[in-house]
This record gives sequence, C-alpha cells and structure tokens, in this order.
Amino acid sequence: MNILVVDDDARLRDLVRIALERAGYQVLTASDGRSALTHVARENPDLIVLDIGLPELDGFEVCRKIRATSQVPILFLTARDDEIDRILGLELGADDYVTKPFSPRELVARVRAILKRSNGAGVPLTTSKHGLITLDRAARHCAVGTQEVALTATEFSLLDQFLRAPAQLMSRNQLITAIWGARSDVSDRTLDSHLRNLRRKLSDAGCQNALETVHGQGIRLGACS
Repeated sequence: MNILVVDDDARLRDLVRIALERAGYQVLTASDGRSALTHVARENPDLIVLDIGLPELDGFEVCRKIRATSQVPILFLTARDDEIDRILGLELGADDYVTKPFSPRELVARVRAILKRSNGAGVPLTTSKHGLITLDRAARHCAVGTQEVALTATEFSLLDQFLRAPAQLMSRNQLITAIWGARSDVSDRTLDSHLRNLRRKLSDAGCQNALETVHGQGIRLGACS
C-alpha cells in the first residue's frame, strides 16, 4: 500500500517514512500543501499522514480540498494539541489525529488500524439494510435510498457497528473499543465529532433520524424510513 507523508520538517518526514517502510508500506513524501495535492491527484495514495502547519496551503485546507473529491483516509500528525484543532481536523473528515512528539510504533499501529477499517479486513462480505440505509461491506458503499453517501473509514465502521445490532443501545465506551480497540486513548469528544459527521451526512441524504441518543444509556440507529 502507498502512504503519502506530508510535513515541512525533513527530519521528521524521514523518521515517519523509515518507520512506515519498515512496516512494509511504500511511502511518498511532500513538504508543502500544494505538492501534497499534486501527489494525491497523481498517485492516489491509500492513506495520507498530514501535518497542519504547512507552507503554501495548511493541512486543514489540504484536507478540505481532498475531501471535496475523495474519502482517502487521513491521519493528522501535528504539534498542535489544542482541543479545538483536534475537533476541527476530525470535523473536516480526518480519521485520526496524533500529536508530536509521538512514538513511531504508535503511529504505525494507528495507520494499520485505519487501513483495516478502510479495507474492511476481517469483515464478512455482506450487505446490511435498515430503513432507507444500505451498507455494502464488500464494495465499501453506503446509500440512503438511491443516494450514495461518501463516508470516511471511521464513519463507515461506526455505521457498520450500529447496523450489526440496530435495536441495541451502544455506549460510548463500547463504540470506542469496537472501532479503536480496548487500549485506545480516543476521547468522547473525538467520538462525538465522528458521530456528528455521520449524522450530518445521513441527514443530508434524507435520513433525518439516523442516530438516536438515549441519555444515560447510549446511542442506537433510528428508524430512517
């Protein structure tokens, strides 16, 4: 698989490249936002590791432009650890967010987890339906009625979890464990950002009550009919 690493710090760029290559990935690199967009259009990478503080175009703007045409997984790797930056990155469609300084081993683990979600590794090749929602795991395709809904890998995995037991209330801890693993340090706010994006996309496609929150108990699929 090809991974694009975008960072204006040459030393850090090499550190990430070496860690990913040792893990068996092919790595492309870019040092600014415009070069990153050129690589995305030309090489069609399987995942992007993206810094925020970039010359030419910052990482947020690069993410916006990519999300206008593609759902390629994006992992922000940045020195900005303010909560507002983390939430903005996720709301723009990023799949994960790692702050500097970081462990190369953790970064590789995060990349593997995102790619597993994106490629549906270990997921039976079946289709689920609930109300107007159709989820095709084999094709990684989601639709509300006849309208296709473009989901990130994380949003797809969340909807998949709900569709496996539509009537079941899922707690935030259950969702975080199912998507990111039992030892994940993903916060409730990060999960809420992904859920908010998923709700908005399904609502825009015509499913106004896709997710129901039962306070004190959890979240489940709405009727969406």
